[in-house]
Amino acid sequence: MNYTYVIAEMACSHEGDINLAKVIIDASVEAGADAVQLQIWNLKQMMSPQRKEFQLLEKLEFDQEEWKSLVNYSRSKYPDLDIYVCVYEHSSIEFISGLGVDGFKINSSDLSNPLVLKKVAATNKPINLSIGASSIQEIQNALEIISDTSSSPVTLMYGHQSFPTKPESVNMSYMQTMSYLFGLPIGYQDHSDADSDAAYWLPASSLGMGVTILEKHLTHDRSLKGIDHESALNPDEFIAFVDMVRIIDTAKGLSTPRPFSEEENKYREFQKKSIVASRDLDKGHILTTDDLAFMRAQELGYSPEKLDLIIGKIITCEIKAYQTITEKDFT
Repeated sequence: MNYTYVIAEMACSHEGDINLAKVIIDASVEAGADAVQLQIWNLKQMMSPQRKEFQLLEKLEFDQEEWKSLVNYSRSKYPDLDIYVCVYEHSSIEFISGLGVDGFKINSSDLSNPLVLKKVAATNKPINLSIGASSIQEIQNALEIISDTSSSPVTLMYGHQSFPTKPESVNMSYMQTMSYLFGLPIGYQDHSDADSDAAYWLPASSLGMGVTILEKHLTHDRSLKGIDHESALNPDEFIAFVDMVRIIDTAKGLSTPRPFSEEENKYREFQKKSIVASRDLDKGHILTTDDLAFMRAQELGYSPEKLDLIIGKIITCEIKAYQTITEKDFT
């Protein structure tokens, strides 16, 4: 099965409350996500206090002991749940690496930041490289820095990040171009309006375009309109979302030929045409084209393409009209 790795993106939906963060981790596991993604940063290293968002983020920021507590909670209760961390500045990377996380996401804001790129690459952990609103040259430069530092596997994470993103802004075909251009697997970060059906069918369409990772925001209660709520699914919605992904995974199957399944063989028996007698034929009759017809019959026999192989053959038994012609009818 073509398995899609599903990441439940917590972002700032925890609203600065460690207990809400635990609720989101619980919900990601209940839904069957493969990983939960945290956003860890030292605000003073990430953003100028002159930015209007600074005071809000200051209220949301967990300290290192709180992050340790949250990671320990996840590891002890859900050892099979991977933990990814999205980084936003270089000073926290050593601390994050020490938490024993399973992989990193580099936000597109740091695509041109060699300090972040080198420090993350030096961990040798998988890297999900966000490429939203980035030029080809910026992506190329970032990949060169990573590959010069380590052999960390990289997945390009594509997604237009408005809050929420309108479908006409996604430009999903360009995602495939990036994958082909750089020869790397591609992932999709969805930011569709969580109150719309697009929150399901847009990610579903990305699965048909070859994505290997699907990142989706998860919150505790979207109706409260908290932080990062616009594109975040509620816990019950996230269950339905992951179920949808797994059904599509099953349907994708393999890209290479395989033996017919039992269902396909039944379908062939129902649908495919065979060569049948167009009228009653006596034993010893020499077959001509007029004796035969192509029809869906009671059983599969010679396919129509085999007509030239049986014309002129002598039948060794009586054949009734509409009876399938088979090998046992000839000398």
